[in-house]
Amino acid sequence: MSYNRQSRGGRRHYRDDEDDRRRDIVESPQERLKFAIIKLGEADPYQEISAVESRIRELAPPDIYNLSESFHIGVTEQPYKIPFYAALLRLLHENPSKDGDSFGADENSLGKQILEEFWKGFQAYVDKLMWRETRLCIHFFAHLTSAQLISPESFAALLQSFTAVLDEFGVSHGRAKRAALCAAEGLMIAGAVLTSHEPAFPGEVIMSIQTYTETTGSGKWIVQPVVRLHSPAVAVENADELLDTALIALKALESSGFEGPYPRPYSQYHPPDSSLFTLFSLPSVLVPPEVIELETLSSEVEESEIKRQEWPEYFLRLFSDDVTPDPNTPAGYAVRSDLLVMIDIFEVNRKEAARLLLEYPKWVAPGTFKPKPGAPPPEMEHLVNHDWQLESTLLETMLGASLVLPQSSQAQIYYDSLITEVCKLSPSTVGPAVGKSIRKLYSSLTDGLDVEIERRFSEWFAIHMSNFNFQWVWKEWIPDLDLAIQHPKRAFMRTAVEHEIRLSYYDRVAKSLPEAMHALEAHILPKQAPGPDFMYDDISKPHHDAAQSILNLFRGRAKAEDVIVHLDTLRNTLESEISETENVNSLVRIISTQSLLHVGSRSFSHLLNAIERYLPLLRTLASGGVTASAAAGNLEAKADILSAAALFWKYNPQMVAIVFDKLMQYQIVDPTDVVSWTFLHVSEVDESEADLRAPLNLSAFEWNLLKAALDKAIGRVNTARRKLAILRKEDDDNRARAKASGGNMDVDGETKPDEPVMENPALAVALKAFSSLTREQKTALSRTLEGFVSCLAPSPTSLHPNPKAREILTEHSWHNRANWGKEEWNAWETWGWYRHFCRAYSPYLRNYATTFTAVSFARFEGQSDPASDLLQKIWDVSIGQE
Repeated sequence: MSYNRQSRGGRRHYRDDEDDRRRDIVESPQERLKFAIIKLGEADPYQEISAVESRIRELAPPDIYNLSESFHIGVTEQPYKIPFYAALLRLLHENPSKDGDSFGADENSLGKQILEEFWKGFQAYVDKLMWRETRLCIHFFAHLTSAQLISPESFAALLQSFTAVLDEFGVSHGRAKRAALCAAEGLMIAGAVLTSHEPAFPGEVIMSIQTYTETTGSGKWIVQPVVRLHSPAVAVENADELLDTALIALKALESSGFEGPYPRPYSQYHPPDSSLFTLFSLPSVLVPPEVIELETLSSEVEESEIKRQEWPEYFLRLFSDDVTPDPNTPAGYAVRSDLLVMIDIFEVNRKEAARLLLEYPKWVAPGTFKPKPGAPPPEMEHLVNHDWQLESTLLETMLGASLVLPQSSQAQIYYDSLITEVCKLSPSTVGPAVGKSIRKLYSSLTDGLDVEIERRFSEWFAIHMSNFNFQWVWKEWIPDLDLAIQHPKRAFMRTAVEHEIRLSYYDRVAKSLPEAMHALEAHILPKQAPGPDFMYDDISKPHHDAAQSILNLFRGRAKAEDVIVHLDTLRNTLESEISETENVNSLVRIISTQSLLHVGSRSFSHLLNAIERYLPLLRTLASGGVTASAAAGNLEAKADILSAAALFWKYNPQMVAIVFDKLMQYQIVDPTDVVSWTFLHVSEVDESEADLRAPLNLSAFEWNLLKAALDKAIGRVNTARRKLAILRKEDDDNRARAKASGGNMDVDGETKPDEPVMENPALAVALKAFSSLTREQKTALSRTLEGFVSCLAPSPTSLHPNPKAREILTEHSWHNRANWGKEEWNAWETWGWYRHFCRAYSPYLRNYATTFTAVSFARFEGQSDPASDLLQKIWDVSIGQE
């Protein structure tokens, strides 16, 4: 039966009208030409250049702006085509009236007109500090310089304008890194021409970049992917820092006379006739300074927008140099640079990104990658014979970008999804590369892989397994079950299985695991499926009747006020039933909170409805309203609520984080309360997990709670800041209008006093809220820092002290890590999360550096203690004091 046919009355289906509208859209010749330029080389890049050139010349009169925009889109969104766009522009400089044998006059050159218009767009990129577009345009200019269209003097001056950024006082690493890459990569491409013009110029650029990189040692130390707590060295095996690789590759090119790996399709064209053609001279450029809001110059530091701190970028190596390109070589650097920028550009379309990545070999010199299985032999001998494996190269690049510390440039889920899409397009070739990557990362866990990288690795592993039927050879890892319970390999397996269960269901994941991992002592598979654990559900449990009385009120949708009255009565009843050591107020809070969560445990919507309906009750509980001394019970009351929620969802850690987030969202508890609870009470949640919790250990679960609390505090300040900025602008506009309306002169020409403008009450409220939220943010950060200090350099009276926090900091202890037990790995992981806290939140910590240093580190003055010394060193590096 067809649902698209017309009815008897002749009524048309809505799709018919839509098809007519689509047919009505007709592309103009200029639009078709623009599309042809953008699509250059989709079939054969070398053969299509002349065809596109002919189409451009045939369309008269030429639309220079449209042509320039087409080149801009091609260069900035398809960087792998830049050499071919340079070749196309080279052909457009020729004068067809001379049979293509020589160059025409400048005024008749279509290519020169396009280049002049293209320069205007580049200047706009520089003015707006659009670094990626700027960098790719410099690639284009470098190829044009090599094609003898741009004068070497002007291009050298352009590169010097970017190296000058490195000499700026107090330049941020992000700005310096981007400027250095612009200069380095431009020199890599056009180095041969620039050297012939000015032999000393490449050395000057290299010296400028090297001088800057030598100042980044401390920053490299805190973001290196492999942790050595005992060593200040920054040399890392199987990882390369971005600027360091660019510098090494640049030096290698200089020593070889800049015989670079870049395709140069324009090199086959005849040289220009210098008597008929004048090289295009690039105008001078000044890289504008970073935008600094005026508020940053005021004493109210908190009111300025805080930018993300950028650190040196380390990319992990997963394969040997004969399998994937070595980024320290010119060819390897060029390949990885291309792939990274492609991954970044096509973040908006992961399916298109996957297709283009697998097609990348056609844009590089033949022989760069191994041919596909079954491909015909080459007709002529390749100029290069690297024979790298494309799939392994893609996996190494994508995983390397996703595991950059402290934060990747794109969302983590994008990289995970992109790997999935690449696997779907070519499962037979990409699948083995994925398996090798997983095994390499897993083996690195023993060698000190950073805890944040371990967390991301476990998430990617679970997501990837969920997309491919949870097929993994878990039996390979069975021997690792004999390791210490907190060994990184066992922690990884435990976390990965937990994530897999979130993405599927308990029984499905359990079937994919070998029997050895089902045992409780293995601590891999949870002992039961994720779900609630209502403490008072069993009739034999103490206080079952009290809990049922509260549950009946909730189920009957009683008013919050009636429940509060019932709790007062219940408290008097329980007071006579419990022992003197028990706290009746704490007991009532736990019973009430667990009962409310039990009502809301059926679904997420049930949870929200329960919380919203009984917000007055929760606020009363959080304020200590059921205790005689409410003022003293506030913090204790909030801790009781959090403990009750964590106990209720102890078999589902994800729900613990969700409930905590909702309690913060509805302001039942503050972010500072969650931070304090995480350090002081998390070990009390599940007595059966005592082997994992005590002495105090910060695993990925605890870190996620801390991160959620800190992000909530910071997010509230950012929201309040934006609201305050809007209200201030409105207030300033109102004052300006009031002052301008009617002037300030009376009829006799005498000046009238300015009429007072009414104060904006909303602005006053916003200022008060912003001040309060800023204090909350500061307190949450301070409490987190103090919690880490208490864990890692505990005093004899500290709660949950880890006795191994100091012992593991020696080189001898690290080399003896094969004999470490639970406590040693607990301490090592906590040190890792402290490093990550300092580097991830460094922009906010720097605002309060003086206060935090005095509060948390003054106690260590005059002491010679390895733990306090390392705490101070990490802190100093993160706030820029070292």
